[in-house]
Amino acid sequence: MSGEPTAVRAAHRFDEASLERYLAKEIKGFAGPLDVRQFAGGQSNPTFLLTADGKRYVMRKKPPGTLLKSAHQVDREFRVMKALAATDVPVPKMYVLCQDDSIIGTAFYVMEYLDGRIFRDPQLPDVSPSDRAAIYDSMNDVLARLHKVDLVKTGLTDFGKPGNYFERQIARWITQYRAAQTDDVLEMEKLIEWMPKHVPSDASVTIAHGDYRLENSIYHPSEPRMIAVLDWELCTIGHPLADLAYNCMGYHVMNPRQGGLVGVDFKATGIPSESDYIAAYCRRVGRDGIDNWSFYVSFSVFRLASIAQGVYKRGLDGNASSETAAQLGNYCRFLAENAWRLANTRL
Repeated sequence: MSGEPTAVRAAHRFDEASLERYLAKEIKGFAGPLDVRQFAGGQSNPTFLLTADGKRYVMRKKPPGTLLKSAHQVDREFRVMKALAATDVPVPKMYVLCQDDSIIGTAFYVMEYLDGRIFRDPQLPDVSPSDRAAIYDSMNDVLARLHKVDLVKTGLTDFGKPGNYFERQIARWITQYRAAQTDDVLEMEKLIEWMPKHVPSDASVTIAHGDYRLENSIYHPSEPRMIAVLDWELCTIGHPLADLAYNCMGYHVMNPRQGGLVGVDFKATGIPSESDYIAAYCRRVGRDGIDNWSFYVSFSVFRLASIAQGVYKRGLDGNASSETAAQLGNYCRFLAENAWRLANTRL
């Protein structure tokens, strides 16, 4: 689901025999012996491929060590995907959630393994222009579907607090940044002062995925069609434009590790321009347009800067999900500089 799995990293080893006994009782048709491998991707909740009796499953668990408040809530991931199974938003099947730390040391859940493609480079270098267009259109379509989900019918009305989303999010990510801060970053300080004073008046409320991007989805093995959205850890009742802006960050910022869409020839590649992508989304959800786009994009980059700082701090503390986490020391600063630039740019 997230790159080629390898041996379980030393920091994330757990009692595999205990897990096997538990799953044999909880999942119909599950039978050992159990083989456990770890996916390389992901900076938050360690993810594992479980193989037993020829069947494959995926497990997500909390990382070890002391964790920031409200982070790594695997129970929320499990709940939202289980609820969305009854909608037209594609998600893996959920099997079991375990919040008993005595089984493997942390809370975890097990879900369906889906065979498909994960695209890490947003420029899709090995894909035809027509398929690139279809891949982006499918991502746009699924996001619009998510934002049209009926909270009452899915039983998710208590999944977050409706209203004042950006005010609460700005406060949250300032708090998280302060808790993980290791250096003084001038642009973060400017953003911390600027953000609360420039929240737009648009008060839309929907389910917000929180980390909606190409890499956090699975596409059909051969068709340019999304078959599952993954990584719901940051999902809440929120603002749809937070998701859309986060999804569009690549048009404005080049990710040092995965690239982006800055400078892309959209006509030649088949990838939609940002204006076309936004127009397609607005058409699907029935929105006339978007004011204050600069704020939404700037907020998304600011939020990611705070998250990056948390990953870096966990890397220093030795309990991050990826061994590359400790190498991200300059990533928060890079993102903060870009967020401040975007805050002062009319988009």
